Amino acid sequence: MRIVIAEDDSLLREGLALLLKAEGLDVVATVANAPDFLAAVDEHGPDLAIVDVRMPPTNTDEGIVAAVEARRRRPGLAVLVLSAYVEQAFATELFTTGGSGLGYLLKERVGRVEEFLDVLRRVAGGGTAIDPEVVAQLMVRPDNRLERLSARERDVLALMAEGLGNSAIAARLVVTDGAVHKHIRSIFAKLDLAPTDSADRRVTAVLRYLKARTGAR
Repeated sequence: MRIVIAEDDSLLREGLALLLKAEGLDVVATVANAPDFLAAVDEHGPDLAIVDVRMPPTNTDEGIVAAVEARRRRPGLAVLVLSAYVEQAFATELFTTGGSGLGYLLKERVGRVEEFLDVLRRVAGGGTAIDPEVVAQLMVRPDNRLERLSARERDVLALMAEGLGNSAIAARLVVTDGAVHKHIRSIFAKLDLAPTDSADRRVTAVLRYLKARTGAR
């Protein structure tokens, strides 16, 4: 796995590089701003990019904009975005670009090494991962479109948004795999996601959930 790290905090940037190298991963470039990040993507053709949301010169949304552009230039590039705190609009902007291999994680999770590495591998493998704190904040804001779902279905969808598979959801909720499968089928039906949809219904369900919680259209 070839990785590019884009993070303007030098301590975190180099700390991430050391951590990943210790795990036997190939960190091909570490950069501090969006232009250098895109240049590194073009030069090295990485499999995964770890990108800070806010980078110079304005420290607003350069990281998100660069991540979207990097995936346009290199289809299939897995991207794990790091943020100092929950920024719902940026999370939604990232995930509405579609595709697999996307993650949004709070920087505080990096210190929980095993959890961070698990998310990293999940995203690199084409999965999705959304920080539980982002999901929790989205959950507290009511939206009519989510009223179709039962409380248990909302629990299942929240864990889907974190990137967990059916077995992991079953273990978290202490139910059977069959029960989780039943809940997910019901979620798809209530969100009008037909089996014939060309898009990944699991990803689409999470995207609709995030759009509904942030008021995106």
